Amino acid sequence: MFNYHTYLEERLLQLKQDGNYRYFLNVNKSARHFPNFYYDKNGETKRAVNFCSNDYLGMSVEEEVIAKLSFVVHQSGTGSGGTRNISGTTNHHQSLEQTIASWHQKEAALVFGGAYLANLTALQTLGRQIPDLIFLSDERNHASIIEGMRSTRNQKLIFRHNDVLHLKELLETLPLEQPKLIVFESVYSMNGSVAPVKEIVELAKQYNALTYIDEVHAVGLYGATGGGICEQESLLDVVDIINGTLAKAVGVIGGYITASQTMIDFIRSFGSGFIFTTSLPPAICAAAERSIQLIRQSAQQRTYLKGNVSYLRSLLIENGLPFTDNASHITPLPIAGAERCKRMADLLLRNHGVYVQPVNFPTVPVGEECLRVIVTSKHTREQIVHLVKSLKQIISEINSDYLPEEPSQSVTG
Repeated sequence: MFNYHTYLEERLLQLKQDGNYRYFLNVNKSARHFPNFYYDKNGETKRAVNFCSNDYLGMSVEEEVIAKLSFVVHQSGTGSGGTRNISGTTNHHQSLEQTIASWHQKEAALVFGGAYLANLTALQTLGRQIPDLIFLSDERNHASIIEGMRSTRNQKLIFRHNDVLHLKELLETLPLEQPKLIVFESVYSMNGSVAPVKEIVELAKQYNALTYIDEVHAVGLYGATGGGICEQESLLDVVDIINGTLAKAVGVIGGYITASQTMIDFIRSFGSGFIFTTSLPPAICAAAERSIQLIRQSAQQRTYLKGNVSYLRSLLIENGLPFTDNASHITPLPIAGAERCKRMADLLLRNHGVYVQPVNFPTVPVGEECLRVIVTSKHTREQIVHLVKSLKQIISEINSDYLPEEPSQSVTG
């Protein structure tokens, strides 16, 4: 007889032995003290600085966003009470979607409970509904993108990460009249690489393909109004479908897609992940919209963020600490081995009050473990100095051979 409990325990044990078991830190987040937070250690309250939050601009603790949420939750209650077609569409949902569409210079938008669900539903719907559609996907695409495509029977072609020539080779093997969808991200969250969006879009037009871009780690941060890499590169009008999140730079919760009116109406009408899911609370929509309005109105927080990223990297270079160089705000420090990576993170938290989450398989391939360092617009220069000093000390303690003999500019990724 199959022993279900034993099987599950053995799989979990294997995860732990491989160093890939995920331990969660119970964070007591403070709106007043962000990016500082508090946590309990053996009954004692400890304080640490968060260097792995995706709340890039600190909008989750912005007073106007909090006030908007509080005001609307007292007006409309804590939940929507239904799916979008069963009383779950409110004036706040419609207003948020109009704001998102305007932000990305598209005709329409559709809001979901999260960007994962938005990717899953949109890709699944297009794959199931467009006859013989072929997906062309970057090999480093997010799990939500992979799951969206995997849930269909469509053919999938994988091109090497950010490799435009390989993508072109794959496109050349397909008939021009064959329906195709090129799926990729603008900023890849683990290695921080930025896609050659313009070149990919040009290939799509040449070979009669639609483009689907995940801007989750770019919205709010790039472009004149924070509209993402597509806005920064003046490509908003030529990318077909944009996926974004309200949970990172916007600082609330939820996800969305934005595209032409016809495309949005199609996914709204055929996407089961949208049709059968209770909608976001009205207050969440109102808070997200207020956050987007503030981001569009002022570049101040984006300027602070970019300054902090530059300062961090200059200190890493100065102290001879290798990092994966890239054009984004994400700064990964390669640490070989999952167990070693976790040990470093534990020591940083316990001995230095620095919280950096270790990244290992399956988030990244085995051998590409790293500490993914995120500085926000709210971090102080003193906190960044403390981070780098702590990293140098911990790395030296764990393995003195890790540090290069001469300071390195960076490890190119």
